[in-house]
Parts: sequence; C-alpha cells; structure tokens
Amino acid sequence: MQQWFGLTSDHAFEMFGFSHVIMLAVFGLGFLLIVVYAPALRKGTKAHQWVRWILFIFLFLSEASYQLWALHHGLASSAEHLPLHLCGIASLLGMISLLTYHKKLIQMNVFIGIIPALMALITPEIPHGYEHYRYWKFFVHHMAIPWTSIFLLLTMKFTINLKGMLETYMYLVLYAVAIGVFNRLFETNYLYLSHPPQAAPFLNYLAFGAGYQINLALLTLTVFLLILVFYNGIVKMRRR
Repeated sequence: MQQWFGLTSDHAFEMFGFSHVIMLAVFGLGFLLIVVYAPALRKGTKAHQWVRWILFIFLFLSEASYQLWALHHGLASSAEHLPLHLCGIASLLGMISLLTYHKKLIQMNVFIGIIPALMALITPEIPHGYEHYRYWKFFVHHMAIPWTSIFLLLTMKFTINLKGMLETYMYLVLYAVAIGVFNRLFETNYLYLSHPPQAAPFLNYLAFGAGYQINLALLTLTVFLLILVFYNGIVKMRRR
C-alpha cells in the first residue's frame, strides 16, 4: 500500500500495453453509452442526476487526491503540480458546470475538454503502471473530463455556434499569454507552450515556419472548427 501511494514505483507505465488499451476501451465504451443513452439522460430525470453526481465525484476526487498526494510528498510548493494545463482547467470548469449548468462554461468545456483529454489518454505522460495511484488518478480524471463535456452537451437544451467558438478561442489565447509569462517566471511547461510533451513527439512537427507557439495556436483553432463542424453534423442528422 505504501508503494501504491509512494513517490516512485518499480512498475513503469507501458504505452499501448495491455493496461493502457483496457483503459482506452473503457473510455470509448463510456463515451458511447453517454451518446446512445443521451435521450434517457435528459436534465430533469433521475438518471441525469445519478450521472451528474458520479462525474462530479470523479473530477473532484481526482483533483483533490492528487493535490493531497503532492502535499504528502512535499511537492505542493512546486509550480509543476498546479491544475493549469487545459485538462486541469477543463476539470475545474466541468465541476462548476455540473453544479451550476452555466451555459457559457459548458460551451467552453466542450471545446477545451474533449480533444486535449483524448490526446492525453492516447499518449499518457505518466511514469507508473496500474500498480500505482497516479495511473488510476490519471485515467479516471482524463476519462471523466470529456465524459462530462459530452454529457452536458447532449442532455441539456443547449447549442454551440461560431460566435461561441470564437469567444472560447479568444479566452484561451488570453489564458495562454498569461501562462506563457508564468512558464518563463517559474520554468514550467504548462499548455506545452515551451516544448511538446515527451509522450507526444508528433507536436515537434509544429516547430517550423512562424514558430512553435503560433503553429500550436493555429492547430488549436483548427481543432475548434472541427468540433463545431462535427457538432453541426450531429444536429442535422437528428433533425432528419
């Protein structure tokens, strides 16, 4: 048990190993179930309330337990363990959205909560395997974030549009500027603005032309547009 919560582990994480593939399958199944049973999970039903609070508990316990783990191991003062990555922000927004049903927060969470968490699930940047707490925290947390986004989007009378997408993108740009300053001051790599994560070397291909940060911003805008196109496609299919 001590090693399970320890700072280190003898069991390293293996990308696309059996335990990784199982977690990807669990995520895909959960995502599919939310999409398929969305009509039965509409706001106002008992099923909606059950899923709503289960997702909130997943998000809250993941974030709270990680901060307690960092505090226990003397890492709480480190600037590298703050919830400032996109997934951390999406997690906090997700919890507030589940409590308040604030439509603007839900809209923001749809754009920043699905793709970043999905990329993290596919290329996890974690050191330990399933024998360690951080493995379970990472996967439960990063599965609950997009589950929350799609759950709120599909079970409420809510729409997203180009104006909302651009508004979210501008908020993200302003946040990225602030985080860029933070990264310089504390030598961190939040939002992976300084350099790509080791687990996702394909982002190195963005280091050309106008520069890594500019290309990362353009990639993000492209992803936002694809999410909007995908959403509009689903809406049109449902109206037929």
